Amino acid sequence: MNVVVFDLETTGLSPERDAIVEIGAVRVVDGRIEETQKYETLVKPVGDFGQPLLIPWRVERIHGISNEMVRHAPTMTEVLPEFLEFVGDSAVVAHNIGFDSGFMRANAQRQGLVWKPAAEHCTVQLSRRAFPRERAHNLTVLAERLGLSFAPGGRHRSYGDVQVTAQAYLRLLEMLKVGA
Repeated sequence: MNVVVFDLETTGLSPERDAIVEIGAVRVVDGRIEETQKYETLVKPVGDFGQPLLIPWRVERIHGISNEMVRHAPTMTEVLPEFLEFVGDSAVVAHNIGFDSGFMRANAQRQGLVWKPAAEHCTVQLSRRAFPRERAHNLTVLAERLGLSFAPGGRHRSYGDVQVTAQAYLRLLEMLKVGA
């Protein structure tokens, strides 16, 4: 099983109107999380004409990423080709894959690139299969159910969420007796 687990932090919920401010990813090779094969970067959010976009204060309160933190970060124009190369021909995993892949697809399209990983796996969907009687399947609740913990300050930061998502993915596959 070889996949890339990834997570994004954004300025909002709309792939068309909002921007990515952080990307985190780690490679899972032969069923093992390879911390040495990771991708992590802040991203300076810019509009269609290169104008800086501000991170709304209510969103900053969630992920803790400030306008100052991204002021000198690379833009998606710089980051996306590099991240696509990191993913390569691997399948990808995310917690709520529709959200993250929606942002990746929209950003790739803006640059004339294509976001088309080999397959997309969703830990929310796996959680629903593993815990069908439960109503909540957000990452915090799933981590608690599986006895996983976030690194200090790691929740709602892309790499901290990726570390827990990768562990959850492997545990859920084991619980469901599924091969990837």
